[in-house]
Amino acid sequence: MFNHKMYTLSRHCGIELKKNKLRLVTAESCTGGLLASLITSIAGSSAYFDGGYVTYHNQAKIKLLRVSINSLKIFSAVSEEVASEMALGALYNSNAEISISITGVAGPDSDEWNNPIGKVCFAFANKNNIKISTMTCCFNGNRNKIRICAVVTALKYLLIFLQNND
Repeated sequence: MFNHKMYTLSRHCGIELKKNKLRLVTAESCTGGLLASLITSIAGSSAYFDGGYVTYHNQAKIKLLRVSINSLKIFSAVSEEVASEMALGALYNSNAEISISITGVAGPDSDEWNNPIGKVCFAFANKNNIKISTMTCCFNGNRNKIRICAVVTALKYLLIFLQNND
């Protein structure tokens, strides 16, 4: 499932995390642990990867990551607000300094809020300065392609986030 480009990107993220003595935690919904799987496919990733949460169902987001019921009701699970809460919850429940969260609609159908297939929200949080960055992307393709695009995008922006948070 992973190609050479994805491994290379993951390796570069690992190098930056290790260089800065930072540990990463992931909180994933639509990608179902794919990001954590890619990160841990790199030998030595235990030096910079703390762990990951797969919170596919909203109840898991609430219980494991302390996502607010109100945020889910007001904004939907596929929102930057919920992505932010996922990223903060992952940090709170881990020994990591950096977190990435991904929540979206991979298809084949839209969600109960009619968020379009391919809409994915991301959040990146840094425990050291409590900085959170969010973004939303819309990807085209089938379920597998959307999930892969989300993982690649998360890693690309992790590199940018790390470079901007020195």
